[in-house]
Amino acid sequence: MESIRQEMRGAVALVTLARPDALNALDTATLTGIQNACSEVASDTKVRALVLTGEGRAFAAGADIAEMSGKDVLFAERFSRRGHAACAALEELPIPTIAAVNGVALGGGCELALACDWIYASDKARFGQPEVKLGLIPGFGGTSRLVRRVGVAWAKELVLTGEPVDAETAQRIGLVNRVFPADGLLDEALAAAEAIAARGPLAVSVAKRVMQEGQGADVRVAHALEQVAFATVFGSQDRIEGIGAFLEKRDAKFEGR
Repeated sequence: MESIRQEMRGAVALVTLARPDALNALDTATLTGIQNACSEVASDTKVRALVLTGEGRAFAAGADIAEMSGKDVLFAERFSRRGHAACAALEELPIPTIAAVNGVALGGGCELALACDWIYASDKARFGQPEVKLGLIPGFGGTSRLVRRVGVAWAKELVLTGEPVDAETAQRIGLVNRVFPADGLLDEALAAAEAIAARGPLAVSVAKRVMQEGQGADVRVAHALEQVAFATVFGSQDRIEGIGAFLEKRDAKFEGR
């Protein structure tokens, strides 16, 4: 049975972690499936946004402990690299990605959500990095992405105590953008993705890249990146269409060029 399910909702790719009996625990096959799904999406110019969610009661309960049990240090390094590769594949997509966290997102599950551009959460969701309770540390990018998302103090509390937080707290500290009732979460995430899909795809992609590259750069470098990118999209057919549609009071029909 495939551990990843992928479908199109118009111009939005919906990717679902599909191991509900294992609370969507991230084993090697699932991590590889995420990477493969991202590769397919990246090569399809018709896809303009992606929503990632989990089937059943969990988004992802973490790395698959059963798979890790009894393994050696070499396996651990390969497994961590696989997790990093899956998260990087999500993060590096040229389209916006939204994690729709429907239940627990712990350990690797929280790290996977952090690799998305932002997180929408169910009011039943819980987030945490409980690895220290197992004598481990986050292995899929949690020590870096979590700091960048919520700041060093909250990241340290989450990682060093290993205690989870509820959706309301996650929103308050900046881990989650918005919280919705459980039965409306996916619809809200898809609606946001569909709104993105109606925008200028070239501008959306370039804006995402500039923010990604600029966040770790000196502010003068970040400003220079923006200036060059602004000039690039100004020369696009999408810009001509967008401004023309605005002046003519009609909906723009963007083509991504």
